[in-house]
Amino acid sequence: MGEFSWTLFEQIPIVGIIRGMQRDVYEQVLPLYVKAGLTNIEITMNTPDMCGLMRYTLEQYGSQLNVGAGTVCSLDDLNNALDAGAQFVVTPIVNEEVICECLKREIPIFPGAMTPSEIYRASSLGIEVVKLFPAGNLGVAYLKDVRGPLSEVRFLPTGGISLENMANFLKAGVEGFGIGSPLFDKTMIDAQDWDGLYGHFRSYVTLMNTYKSNRK
Repeated sequence: MGEFSWTLFEQIPIVGIIRGMQRDVYEQVLPLYVKAGLTNIEITMNTPDMCGLMRYTLEQYGSQLNVGAGTVCSLDDLNNALDAGAQFVVTPIVNEEVICECLKREIPIFPGAMTPSEIYRASSLGIEVVKLFPAGNLGVAYLKDVRGPLSEVRFLPTGGISLENMANFLKAGVEGFGIGSPLFDKTMIDAQDWDGLYGHFRSYVTLMNTYKSNRK
């Protein structure tokens, strides 16, 4: 099904987080997600039929998306995710066994960390990008404080990230974002407002592209 592509990741470094979405809804949402230009998607282990959703995504959009597994907390979770075809792994915690196994297999992993000790522990194992979680509650000021002594760490803020606070995090020098419910707007999805949802997805892509253009 192909391997994780850092080039694809960096095109629009947003990881959209699918949690608890039903298959029939997902099949409506995913084409809009891809059409909008988003390039990374994470399906959490506690989503119904996670394996089926992942295989469907890889079969339909494997050349356009990096497809990963989220909420991976144990080696059993990891093995199930990789059996389903996960190209990258996201965790809410620092589990050294899971991290080391991913590094051994050369599977990109974004482990969730909050405290300076957790962030340092993940980074010292050889992690390229650490998921700062829950970033929205911690805020940009916290990120800046942590980056003082841990300046070499690259961050993927996740949890409470939306269009309203992304720009401030980008100015602080983050690698990208993990975004769940603010990206997959429940009101639009429940109303089957597919045009509105597509426009909503495009707003995130436009924000990221504008930021990248301004950096040049």
